[in-house]
Amino acid sequence: MKYNNITSAKFISRPNRFIAKVNLDGNELTVHVKNTGRCRELLLPGTTVYLVKAENPERKTPYDLVAVEHEGRVINIDSQAPNKVVKEWLISQNEYSVIKPEYTYGNSRIDFYMEKDKEKYLMEVKGCTLFVDGIGYFPDAPTKRGAKHLRELAAAVKKGYKARVAFVIQGEGISEVRPNTATDSDFAKAFEDAGAAGVEVVFYRCHVTPDSLEIISEEVI
Repeated sequence: MKYNNITSAKFISRPNRFIAKVNLDGNELTVHVKNTGRCRELLLPGTTVYLVKAENPERKTPYDLVAVEHEGRVINIDSQAPNKVVKEWLISQNEYSVIKPEYTYGNSRIDFYMEKDKEKYLMEVKGCTLFVDGIGYFPDAPTKRGAKHLRELAAAVKKGYKARVAFVIQGEGISEVRPNTATDSDFAKAFEDAGAAGVEVVFYRCHVTPDSLEIISEEVI
C-alpha cells in the first residue's frame, strides 16, 4: 500500500482524538488523525509526522496524519491501512479460492472470510502501533468491539470454521504482539479464551516507510 503526495510536519498538539495541530512549513495547521486510539507515546510535541493531502479540496482538514517517527523508526498509525495491506497480502499469496472482506457473521462484521480447499476461515484484523521493549501490545485504548469479535471467533471454531485474529505490526523490528492487559483486561481475557478455543493468532510483519506499508512475512501461531 502506497500513499501519494506525502509531506512531513512537526506535531504540536492533539485537541481531540480526531484532529491534531501541526507545524507545516512554518504554519500551524489542523489535520485529521487517521487513528482514534490514544497514541500518547507517539504523538509528542516536536515529533516528525507524515501527512497525506485529502482528496476533497473543500475539506476543513486538508491533510490526514498517517505516520510518525518514534525511537528511530517510522510507525504507520493509519487505522484503515491494516485491512488494505492484509487484502493485498492474501491476494498476492494465491492460497485462497475465496476472499471476502467485511463479512457478516452472527452479530458482527468480520474483516475477512476466506476459503481454501474445503476449509472456511474467518479472520479479524487488528493494527498494532504500541511498542514497548521490542514487543507490540494491543489495544492502546479499551475496545469492547475487539473483545466481542474474539468471542465471535471462538464460537465460530465450534461450528467448524478456522478462525484467526491477525495483528498487523505497523512498525519495523517488532516480532510479536501481546494483549495489553493493563489497558483492557476484558480484551486480554477474551484473547486468552479465544486461544483456548482454538482461534489462531497471526503476526503480519511489515516494511514501513513514510509513504508505504507492506507486509513482508506472516507467522501463524
